[in-house]
Amino acid sequence: MVKYIRQLFAIERKPCKGLFALEWVVMGYLVLTLLIVFFTYTKVNNPEAMIWGRVRIAVITVALWLVYRMIPCRFTRFIRIGVQLLLLSWWYSDTYEINRMLPNLDHLFAQWEQSLFGCQPALLFCKAMSWNFFSEIMNLGYASFYPMIALVVLFYFFFRYKELERAAFVIIAAFFAYFVIYVLVPVAGPTFYYKAVGISNIVQGVFPNVNDHFNYSQDCLPSPGYVDGIFYHLVEDAKSVGERPTAAFPSSHVGISTVLALLAWHTGNRKLFYIILPFYIILCFSTVYIQAHYVIDGIAGLLTGALFYFIFMACSRRMKTKTQN
Repeated sequence: MVKYIRQLFAIERKPCKGLFALEWVVMGYLVLTLLIVFFTYTKVNNPEAMIWGRVRIAVITVALWLVYRMIPCRFTRFIRIGVQLLLLSWWYSDTYEINRMLPNLDHLFAQWEQSLFGCQPALLFCKAMSWNFFSEIMNLGYASFYPMIALVVLFYFFFRYKELERAAFVIIAAFFAYFVIYVLVPVAGPTFYYKAVGISNIVQGVFPNVNDHFNYSQDCLPSPGYVDGIFYHLVEDAKSVGERPTAAFPSSHVGISTVLALLAWHTGNRKLFYIILPFYIILCFSTVYIQAHYVIDGIAGLLTGALFYFIFMACSRRMKTKTQN
């Protein structure tokens, strides 16, 4: 234990002098959205808060870089990565502040869902399997999203330290790729859209255009299932804290979980992969069960998650090669 603590705080021989690749991703998205805020200043609600929020994140990033430069060790490196991961929840909610200025597209996605499946799976799935134990399994799967991220990152930190920064870069780059899509493609998801237009319209196959409804309303349906369940309440509490009518297409829960599963496979440790696998499968189904996503959101999340993994793994490989040269 003492040996490990010493290793944790041992000064690195060749510390990184600049920002990590994942921090450049954060700063790039920060600048992009800051420009959007400036150009739409009169349309954005609370533009000052959005600007100062970005200033604070930039200051935090620079401050952590300075701490690392003074004490370049595994601990300060991990803190730099960990803080950016923790800030993802703030960035997620922030997408709502931008995309609600655009016309909502849920009526189109609900129509496509109806055309593909002849029904609304998000409406029928929970009714067809409303058993208490099944509801808890679905909510367990959905609630496992952030623990899965923590598990993979910590595994790389403790057992594949040389690839920690690479793995974190792939995760964060994938998140911000989704955030860019969410800013440009405003889809709220069934739980918000069904609430806005009424279940009776959905049952009849009528999908009205709500236009800018979500610019003024954040009301959603309560999650279906076993209302006295432990995991049900975990999901509901998470929704009440950070859920917004944004980020439905593609499903980042499915997409990032796909990235995590592939990163787990990349470690070569099959135990890690097989631990994650059942939670990953359940999570993919749970996104529709709790009415957070349309099925097409989940399919798009699966495809884009795999695509982002291979793209950003290749990018990290190229960046590493350039650094070594």
